[in-house]
Amino acid sequence: MTSRYRDNPQALSALVRDAEVHRDVYIDPEIFTLEMERLFANTWVYVGHDSQVPNTGDYFGTTIGAQPVLMVRHEDSTVHVLYNRCPHKGTRITTETCGNTGRFFRCPYHAWSFRTDGSPAALPLPSGYENTPFADSQAAQGMTPVRHVHNYRGFVFARLSVDGPDFATFFGESLSSIDNMVDRSPAGRLEVAGGVLRYMHNCNWKMLVENQTDTCHPMVAHMSSAGTAIELWKRAGSQNPKPMAVEIYAPFMSPYEFFENMGIRTWDNGHGHTGVHHSIHSNYSAVPGYFEQMVAAYGEPRAKAILDENRHNTIYFPNLMVKGPIQLLRLFKPLGPDRTLVESWTFRLVDAPDFLLERTLVYNRLINAPTSVVGHDDLEMYERAQEGLHADGNPWVNLHRLYQPGETALAVDNGTTERQMRNQFRAWARYMAAEI
Repeated sequence: MTSRYRDNPQALSALVRDAEVHRDVYIDPEIFTLEMERLFANTWVYVGHDSQVPNTGDYFGTTIGAQPVLMVRHEDSTVHVLYNRCPHKGTRITTETCGNTGRFFRCPYHAWSFRTDGSPAALPLPSGYENTPFADSQAAQGMTPVRHVHNYRGFVFARLSVDGPDFATFFGESLSSIDNMVDRSPAGRLEVAGGVLRYMHNCNWKMLVENQTDTCHPMVAHMSSAGTAIELWKRAGSQNPKPMAVEIYAPFMSPYEFFENMGIRTWDNGHGHTGVHHSIHSNYSAVPGYFEQMVAAYGEPRAKAILDENRHNTIYFPNLMVKGPIQLLRLFKPLGPDRTLVESWTFRLVDAPDFLLERTLVYNRLINAPTSVVGHDDLEMYERAQEGLHADGNPWVNLHRLYQPGETALAVDNGTTERQMRNQFRAWARYMAAEI
């Protein structure tokens, strides 16, 4: 089969223009394969939160791009990330999503055993390897670790490639969104709580990433869901206390001006966030006693600064979205050019009132669950777009909204601009060409 892109840097670069991208970035199987090899190998990708593995031997199975990995708590309390593969015959060490392996992993095929840092612990009939070159083989080293792992305030990221930007260089000031989410805990700590919602989407993963900073769609795409909920509330009589669901749905129906004034900030390497000045989370009801706890922990000026920061969605390129004010993240896991698994994780603010977790869980189920009416609005749009991109006539996707020739990554702009989408694709093009 002839390759159109692997060995053709000009063709690959031509897929991304200043304010347009070619449909092949969403639908071409070869592009998807190259993304797994180049983009997801060379960037820092979110693996999990260290509260998912609190005890020695606890593990969590996931993927980085197409690579199966295990995040595991070692006996010295550090968190390691290992390829989920036995070095003997390549057997998956575990097919469970999570569990506790004790002091070592044991391959179910031939009982080779490994410590929780991946180093070899034992293998049956070791005499059979005497007087052979086994000791010099890669298999003798044990389970292969992902060499570059960074635990940032509980959030574990990894980079598969040996060479590439270090963690601080890759993320830079964008880490302030994680800081704000963690700092909302009086104890300065988060814990995964409430389980995870997984939701299959028959579309390309980048569509979901783009949508997180698309502020021109809520009042249109969600009119039939959030809009209907608001209308029913109005008919019922708004003199009654506003239910939590209405408080969550209502901002989706805000006018364009609300989102324009909200603002957007972009950073290097494809990161950015909506909600510079305010967001859909700004006017949630106050939680009794919470501000007082924050003042006791941080002092009043610092507590106020933390809680007044209401960023909407922060994109950590390539495939993570963090929602600080509501303590939630979504991971967009690519399974194919037209197939994406979305994971929505919720967090408890340690030492904060339980009502905050309740609101987070309600938000996640109303907006992100497979049963969400709002989520199905987006899903239908993604799948229509995935199908429509196969139509001939115009092979380009347009990103011209508020485009400025010569624009740079670092900026604060009108909240309805498509600048963050352009920012993501500039980073995409750079990493896709990294090995050419």
